Amino acid sequence: MRWLSDEDHKTLTPAERCEPRTPLPVRMVASEEYRPVPQTDKQRETEERLYALADAVAPKLGLSRRRFFQTSAGMAAGFAALNGAFGPLFEVGPAEASTPELAQERADGLSGQFIMDMHTHFLRDETRLEGFVRLRESVAAQGWNPQLSAAGAQTLADLKFDNYFKEVFLDSDTKIALISSAPSDIPEDWFLTNRQMAEARETVNSRAGSKRLMTHAIFTPGAPGWLDDLDAALALRPDSVKGYTVGDNTHKETARYPWRMDSEETYRGYEKMAAAGVRNVCVHKGLWGRGADRRFPNLAPHADVRDVAQAAKDWPELNFIIYHSAYRLDDPDWALAEFERTGRIDWVTDLAEIPAAHGVSNVYGDLGQIFAQTLVAQPRMCAAIMGTLVRGLGADHVCWGTDAVWTGSPQWQIEGLRRLEIPEDMQQAHGFAPLGAADGPVKAGVFGGNNARLYGVEVPAVQAALAGDRFAALKADYVAAGSQPSNRRYGFVARG
Repeated sequence: MRWLSDEDHKTLTPAERCEPRTPLPVRMVASEEYRPVPQTDKQRETEERLYALADAVAPKLGLSRRRFFQTSAGMAAGFAALNGAFGPLFEVGPAEASTPELAQERADGLSGQFIMDMHTHFLRDETRLEGFVRLRESVAAQGWNPQLSAAGAQTLADLKFDNYFKEVFLDSDTKIALISSAPSDIPEDWFLTNRQMAEARETVNSRAGSKRLMTHAIFTPGAPGWLDDLDAALALRPDSVKGYTVGDNTHKETARYPWRMDSEETYRGYEKMAAAGVRNVCVHKGLWGRGADRRFPNLAPHADVRDVAQAAKDWPELNFIIYHSAYRLDDPDWALAEFERTGRIDWVTDLAEIPAAHGVSNVYGDLGQIFAQTLVAQPRMCAAIMGTLVRGLGADHVCWGTDAVWTGSPQWQIEGLRRLEIPEDMQQAHGFAPLGAADGPVKAGVFGGNNARLYGVEVPAVQAALAGDRFAALKADYVAAGSQPSNRRYGFVARG
């Protein structure tokens, strides 16, 4: 990925090379889609509080700091540290971080929760994406053994399937995932081709003995031969389709084919999708800071949500799932200050207002990177995003996606939503409803119920099938042997 320049790269470091193995990140970790914000004072305070908690508790338990961070108590300590730095936004008891049995009992009680993560990535074996290659070095080979070692240096291999399997299916409570991709005007620089995604789905589900993996097909309106390419992709029977309205998100500086969701050209694609029985159209929006407006003025008008409403009105038989809920992903402290001043969040509020303003019910918000980044950078911003989406789109139109594995195993994000509550002052000021219990209706819907409805999954029957498949047996063996999450992140952090 190359929208970050060589000068930008000089300010970044691969997260897996330098970040501490804490249960949740202590600074923003970004893919090359956007520049990460340097560690803030509050994040530094969170890190210090987390180390202090670990150093007070781990020796009493006969554990090293790193081993403590791999336990459920260590995860609880991470959220206790966030509360200490940012205020009480997360439900975590004072005894949980110091009592592994108590923390594990809670984790075990929630481990069966139905979670569909419909926004994940790994890279194809022959990838040549220079941004990933140049900033990563060697790694120990990792395979299907459930007792994968957490040791070893890092490489591009961490962004390929074997490590993805460990991070997503062994070290998190995710039950079903959807593998996505990103297109490029340079064919070799697609994360995965449509055929590779379809082949991965068949391989994984065959190995699992159940439907654990779903896939997108990428569509590229306006690119040469795109309708023929879409026909070929639809013949692979994707579970949904995905597009990037800015075109080549991997090489923004040379992107030639941005497009609009409401153009006649794009509608030709929707007609094919509807005829093929594909109802879910996922569209990447946002992750576009103010700096990107200046650097890519030709693409900027395509990054926001101004083209969503008309497409939704004209195609009521399709569901439009807006990835990252269009969040600009600027400095989170600046974004929070703007929200507190205006009650609005750039592009997220615009998205959330579409159903009421235009009388549509087929617009959805995927969380993607925005939940991960705001959760650790400014949790009140995270709460504001959740409140805005639930208030505007409805709790049944907010969908779980983590963008794993860029920020590591999605388990810390899962725990984040389970524990997060919108502060009372924010509820009262903005008319936000509480998110409720970890297994309550709002969070259960976001985690899995809403995606299940979109993708035609009958939850009780599927849960029963998954509980008896080979992945479940592998995970049981892994847990029985003493699970060891890597606590690694695979994106970039800002130096200094």
